[in-house]
Amino acid sequence: MPGDALRMSIGGEEGGNNDLGRSTAVITKTKTRTKRPNLYRVLLLNDDYTPMDFVVHVLERFFRKDRETATKIMWHVHNHGVGECGVYTYEVAETKVAQVMEFARQHQHPLQCVMEKK
Repeated sequence: MPGDALRMSIGGEEGGNNDLGRSTAVITKTKTRTKRPNLYRVLLLNDDYTPMDFVVHVLERFFRKDRETATKIMWHVHNHGVGECGVYTYEVAETKVAQVMEFARQHQHPLQCVMEKK
């Protein structure tokens, strides 16, 4: 199988011969296991200046949310101070945070986007 390694060790000394003229062999099979990557939540933080329509637009554009879902998340952010946009691997979450922060800065909005380990 791919990822499996076979190891063989010969018993005894001098080429594997023991007192009886026989050699012994032990074969062990090692299984490799891949670990699932850590996941990170991408969160939007509420502020008093960013327009609600802009937040909805960000959710649609960068997180592929439909209008209804984006609006629900926006209201959650507005009412609770923070809302989850999605859960991603580290690299994807980091990229999304950077994209949202740059987009908000370009449009002169103080919208904050952060990530936290799930």
